[in-house]
Amino acid sequence: MPNAASSPKRTVAPAATAAEPGAAALRLGGLTPLTTIDFPGRLAAVFYCQGCPWRCGYCHNPGLLDAAAPPALPWDQALQFLHSRRGLLDGVVFSGGEPTLQAALPAAVDAVRALGLQTALHTGGMYPGRLAALLPRLDWVGLDIKALPQRYDAITATPGSGARAWAALDAMLAHGIDHECRTTWHAGLFGVDELLELAQALAARGVRHWALQECRVLGAPAWALAPTHQQQLAALFSGFTLRRV
Repeated sequence: MPNAASSPKRTVAPAATAAEPGAAALRLGGLTPLTTIDFPGRLAAVFYCQGCPWRCGYCHNPGLLDAAAPPALPWDQALQFLHSRRGLLDGVVFSGGEPTLQAALPAAVDAVRALGLQTALHTGGMYPGRLAALLPRLDWVGLDIKALPQRYDAITATPGSGARAWAALDAMLAHGIDHECRTTWHAGLFGVDELLELAQALAARGVRHWALQECRVLGAPAWALAPTHQQQLAALFSGFTLRRV
């Protein structure tokens, strides 16, 4: 779940010649070797986890949706890459797809931390219990909040998804981890008034940092947020970022 407005191009590693080490290995669709924008304040690599249970029409990485797809980057090769970058990287971002879909994620995070690297997670909050259990292992979370809860089923094509995402938000805020909430706004799904209502709900919940991202999908309505609206949104958060194409 990378920054939808400015994420680096996903680089997929060539197929492995060695056997993948065990069924519990994290399934990766590729990596970005270096980013300065996906883990604030750190030089990081991004691991893109395979699989997502939701089917959002404006998905930024549709090639990662299929959880059964063969991994493009075996986990042992991912670790070899990190060993080769020791001293050059500050951390690793687990993105996707949806990283918390995979039971192997906690062990993968531990393996990265054992190398002396910090860890970050991009998530849509599909599994709030898994996220809550993972938070002590993480240094930063980017949580995708798509809309107010009642809008989620239509956006994700998954009943009950709104309650899950907002429960994940509550778990993250209760823990107190450094975070960013981000919303990719497709004006064809809900308008400016509801966007303002969403921002107010997030601020009331305790969100400190919110990023509003322009939807890049073909056919999305033209950007319709006036400067006065932007000022209203920015006033609600100690950190507000506007990411335009």
